[in-house]
Amino acid sequence: MIKVAITDDHPLLLEGLKNILGNSDQIEVVACFKNALEMNTGLAKQAVDILLLDINLVDINSIELIKPLKKKYEHLQIVMLSVHNELPVINSCLAEGAMGYIQKNASVSEIIEGIKTVNGGHCFLCPQTQSVLDKKTSDGLSQVPKLTRREKEVLAEASKGLTTNQIAEKLFISPHTVESHRKNLIEKFQSANLSSAIKLAIEYGLIIE
Repeated sequence: MIKVAITDDHPLLLEGLKNILGNSDQIEVVACFKNALEMNTGLAKQAVDILLLDINLVDINSIELIKPLKKKYEHLQIVMLSVHNELPVINSCLAEGAMGYIQKNASVSEIIEGIKTVNGGHCFLCPQTQSVLDKKTSDGLSQVPKLTRREKEVLAEASKGLTTNQIAEKLFISPHTVESHRKNLIEKFQSANLSSAIKLAIEYGLIIE
C-alpha cells in the first residue's frame, strides 16, 4: 500500500480527497493536515510515502517547505496540488525537489496516476501542467524569486498601500533600508516598479490579498 498524507487548508477538498483516494486498493490515506504546523508535527509521528501538498497554505507558501521536508524525510516524495498554472511557480516547485505537480481541477484518475507514478520513482505532471511547460518562453521570470524575511515584510506592507516612511515606522527600520528592499524586490521580480512586483507576488501566492 502507498501511504499518502494530504496537506490542504480547505476542509471540503481535504475530506473529498481523503474519501476518493480511500477507495483505491493501492492507496492508504494515513494523515490529513490543515496547515504547515500540523503537518510538521504529524510527519514526525507517521511514516509517509507520498505527501500531497497544497501550494498555498494559510501559514506559508509551500514552495519554501519542499527542500526542508526532502532533507528531513529522505524517502518522502512530494506532489504539489495547485490552482497555479504559472511557469515560474511550476519551475520553482520542481527545482526545489517536488516530484509531481497536479492542478486542483485534475480528474480523480490523474491524481491517482500521479501518486502511483511518483511512488514508482518517476516525475508526474498533469496534462495542464505539461502544457504550460511545453509553451514556455524565455521572457520574464523562470522561477519564483526567493525573498528574505525582511523583503517579504516590506512587500506585504507595501501591498497594503503603506508609504516608505510608514513601512519604516511599522518595521522599526530606516526609510533608507526600506528603499533598499524596494529596489531589491523590483530587481528580483524583474519588474518596472514595486506595484508590478506586488502584482506578481499576489499572482504567485507570495502575498494573500
